[in-house]
Amino acid sequence: MRKVILSVLAIVIIIGSEIGAKTIIDNKKAPKSQVKKDIKIVSTDTIQNTTIPIVISANGNLQAKKRVELFSEVTGLFQSTGKLFRTGQSYKAGETIISIDNTEFYAQVQSSRSNLNNQITAIMPDLRLDYPDSYQQWQDYLNNWNMDRSTPKLPEPKNEKEKYFITGRNIYTTYFNIKNLENRLSKFRITAPFSGTLTETMVSEGTLVRNGQQLGEFIQGGTYEVEVSISAEFVDLLEVGKEVEMSSISGNKNYTGKVTRINGKIDQASQTIITVIEVSHPDLKEGMYLTANLQAQKIEDAIEINRSLLQDGDQLFTVNNNALALVDVKPIHFSDKTVVLKGLKDGTVIVAKAVPGAYEGMLVKTEEQAASDKESAVSSNSISE
Repeated sequence: MRKVILSVLAIVIIIGSEIGAKTIIDNKKAPKSQVKKDIKIVSTDTIQNTTIPIVISANGNLQAKKRVELFSEVTGLFQSTGKLFRTGQSYKAGETIISIDNTEFYAQVQSSRSNLNNQITAIMPDLRLDYPDSYQQWQDYLNNWNMDRSTPKLPEPKNEKEKYFITGRNIYTTYFNIKNLENRLSKFRITAPFSGTLTETMVSEGTLVRNGQQLGEFIQGGTYEVEVSISAEFVDLLEVGKEVEMSSISGNKNYTGKVTRINGKIDQASQTIITVIEVSHPDLKEGMYLTANLQAQKIEDAIEINRSLLQDGDQLFTVNNNALALVDVKPIHFSDKTVVLKGLKDGTVIVAKAVPGAYEGMLVKTEEQAASDKESAVSSNSISE
């Protein structure tokens, strides 16, 4: 009897345990996961369409408007002029920059002058007898002729017979040979065509200079030109005499230039046209890098924003009911950093700074809303205390 009772109790306990376990399992409810909503704070701007001027930016290096490359047309020893022929040396207009030893060539010129003098002296008796009207002017020519100076122009013959007589004595031939030698003699000295500075030198005093050798480069400071390439799209907006705003590479110095020349040919490869801008300022130097900003045209009912805000080339993030929304826009003009857009209504709130990982529907708060919430939280804490 005892065994039977124990067996029944064991069965009851087992069945009760199974029923209790099943009841507990059926009544157990899994806790719902709490999804944390990450709301980003974004910088925004409210759209107000205005008239946007289109500015074309182009870059280039300054080159002196007046420059001379110095070449030698004769051969000789480079002599000192009192100033060192070095880079940065300044000269006034008419001052000797380069002097080449002309001793040997000068002696040849003097010999030719003496030969002409002898020829004219030899015909004087014939002129007295055959052409008495011309004798005095030839005598005055000989009396006033200084052998150390440039040969003066020969007297004009009174008639054709006298002209043939002078020609037959080879006087004209000798005279023009001398003038040719004197012209070449002047090339032993190179003078400054304008006041300026040496920017490049290739020889020094005592060097043997050869015919055709480049000696240096001479420029006039103060006035410079810069060549910039402008898109052919804006060729109809360019005109000679138009003022151009220019800035240094750092952007902290501004200058005003003027369009002086426009190339008549468009580069086929780049579809640009070379435009020359003249600018004058004491601070400018040869080779400086400047940015030219040409006012091209004005776009009505448009805005200008940073290019980084543009999505897929023609969309922009706006803020609507504390969520991001993409809207279609129409880009009009791109610059290095900005883009001019049309297609947004006044009062539209756009994202003013790029948001990493942004997507349509993302929950956001404006900086103003975040500041207001912070002030409210501070006030609540103060009241509770």
